[in-house]
Amino acid sequence: MANPGFFQRQAHARRNTSLLVCLFLTAVALITLAVCLVGYAVTRSESSGLPFHHWLLSNHGLLTATTVVLLIVVGSLLRWLDLAGGGSRVANMVGARLIDPDTGDSDERKLRNIVEEMAIASGVPVPALYVMDQETGINAFVAGYTANEAVMVVTHGAITQLSRDELQGVVAHEFSHIFNGDMRLNVRLIALLAGILMIGQIGGFLLRAAFYRGHRVSRSRDGRAQAAMGIIGVALFVIGYVGVFFGRLIQAAVSRQREMLADASSVQFTRNPEGIAGALFKIGLKGGYLDTTSHASDMNHMCFGESARMKFTALLASHPPIDERINAIQPGMLARLRSRLRDTEPGSHLYPGAALAPGADASGFAGVASEILGPVSGSGARTSPLASGAAPSAMPTGKLSEQVGTINRQSENFAVRFLDRLPATFRNLLYTRAGAVQLCYAMLISELPREQQAQRLALLPSHPLLGSQPELLEKLLPALRTMGDGVRFPALELAMPALRKLDPEEREGLITQIQKLVAADNRVSLFELALTSFLSRHLGAGAGRVVPVRHKSYKPVLPALQRLLSLLARAGSASQTEAETSYQEAMAGFVDARGGVQPVFEKVTMRQLREALTALNSLSPLLKPAVIDACRHCITRDGKVETREYELMRLVADQMDCPMPPLVL
Repeated sequence: MANPGFFQRQAHARRNTSLLVCLFLTAVALITLAVCLVGYAVTRSESSGLPFHHWLLSNHGLLTATTVVLLIVVGSLLRWLDLAGGGSRVANMVGARLIDPDTGDSDERKLRNIVEEMAIASGVPVPALYVMDQETGINAFVAGYTANEAVMVVTHGAITQLSRDELQGVVAHEFSHIFNGDMRLNVRLIALLAGILMIGQIGGFLLRAAFYRGHRVSRSRDGRAQAAMGIIGVALFVIGYVGVFFGRLIQAAVSRQREMLADASSVQFTRNPEGIAGALFKIGLKGGYLDTTSHASDMNHMCFGESARMKFTALLASHPPIDERINAIQPGMLARLRSRLRDTEPGSHLYPGAALAPGADASGFAGVASEILGPVSGSGARTSPLASGAAPSAMPTGKLSEQVGTINRQSENFAVRFLDRLPATFRNLLYTRAGAVQLCYAMLISELPREQQAQRLALLPSHPLLGSQPELLEKLLPALRTMGDGVRFPALELAMPALRKLDPEEREGLITQIQKLVAADNRVSLFELALTSFLSRHLGAGAGRVVPVRHKSYKPVLPALQRLLSLLARAGSASQTEAETSYQEAMAGFVDARGGVQPVFEKVTMRQLREALTALNSLSPLLKPAVIDACRHCITRDGKVETREYELMRLVADQMDCPMPPLVL
């Protein structure tokens, strides 16, 4: 079966959300009807023997139905509000510990390096990392409403018992859930199931209350009331857990398909089927259950493997059987893993094809080819995400939109090379709040003469965190100049976990400081535009808010398209004539040629660009690929991509929630 593209998976996730709401409402209706049947049986004599359909419209029936619906809705709403904190709230709910980016633990550093490589190679911000210290099983999950505030949680057993290749397979599997929009669906499913479970919890409470009172008052007028309470409690308990049974059934039906897709995506990202297969095989041997949290069953659909023991496993399991998942990755893989276990030989001895090529990095990524990582311009010592092949004029085959939400060999090579070449001091500073803030300033002033740097920094008011810190800037600026302009966005992505730790007031203050530095020379460069828009998108008010679909055609967003493509056409062309031609070609796919196309805009302000990108982000996912490809046409029409064009393209993709790997030519 062909692996659907990023935009198709995003659209499918949105449809699944609508389906879950419909199924939830159906479950609420059935549970309400079942509770009303119990109420009818208890109050029938008081209602003069009315038929059930008449009883439903009586005061007793309406009160019972309204109470049940309110209980379920309130239960779901309370959990929904509880999880409004996003991924970090889910991590805290299961007792996970935030991993210090500068951790000295070798296993935690291994995880951090793998996640950073994957994030840079895919073009998404590095997620916050958590570990469940008391969990010896092998498991992991990602949580959050958007990729911007995603967190990844792994068990202690996963980082200590899995090899680097196996852990990389698990991380790639979880990144697939980030790309596909599964995280948002998973968190919402927890809230919906909480409401259905509320009825069963009330039934259990009534049972315990009847049992307790039965011991204290054995014979009295309250005997019948106690018996009635006990019967109602049993009925509600059964009804509630029957509802949960069907809720888990829905959960399993939705989750199984997504888990198989994530397994396939992991192999696609790492091109190492033995990595994820080995991790699954170890789960089959050692287990992945979460034994120290009471939320294991709630999290079952979110985890890499089954997190809770349950009856009717074949029916209610959120994941396909381990054997089935392994053989779906590669036919015969399970037999080879079992043979390896019997022989107790290293995999590289048994399967030469799985061994790394000579000179390859120990991470499991393919070897770094120097000709692939050549710079766009300037000295070959610079590292750039813009790769140039042996023939610089050769254009990439396929569409840029097909690379969105994927990881390719060149982007992996760049990520490994980038991280390997980062000076240790520079990299460690990005993991601190102060260092991440100073990085933002350093990127804006790195190309200025020293005197102008001092003048710009003097504009910033004194502040313990947000003010200029010369001692940190002196460590950041030389590295930025040495590595080149092309690494600015990857470095910013590494710094995002630290920037997310800023308080709301500090985030707002940082954006204000950046705007002061940008406005100092009364002009805005493309990089300054990209940086301010990126920070506003990821650190501004409502940064983690999900953007709803508002437009299912291009017509309402044509003005936004015209402004965006005008800017890109002018940025990617050497003359007005070339810009006009590039713009007309890009717009041809969105308007009727007979009606004509408005000429290219002479000027596009920062505010107009932000408004345009906001409007385009509200397009249906299936309409976004054409926009991405039109932007690509504008910047690659001349056969080359400059750093400023790459950064502008990354900005467009980021603002439209389309994770784009480093652009390769």
